[in-house]
Amino acid sequence: MTEDRHRKVRSSKGNAAVGLNEDYRQGLLPLIVPLTLLKHHLNRYPVPDWVNQQVYLHPYPKELMLRNHV
Repeated sequence: MTEDRHRKVRSSKGNAAVGLNEDYRQGLLPLIVPLTLLKHHLNRYPVPDWVNQQVYLHPYPKELMLRNHV
């Protein structure tokens, strides 16, 4: 991939994040959607340890997380 292509991909991912945040702000999405996207990006890049210890990134105990099974 050329550098120009890399920039476009990064920009489109950023635009998607901004769109999700705006949808959350308007009450169209639950908090878990932008948080999941943020955590995904934080796992892809090196960040200081204190970032992953933020309560905001883990607002609910695991026992209260969404379940996908019936």
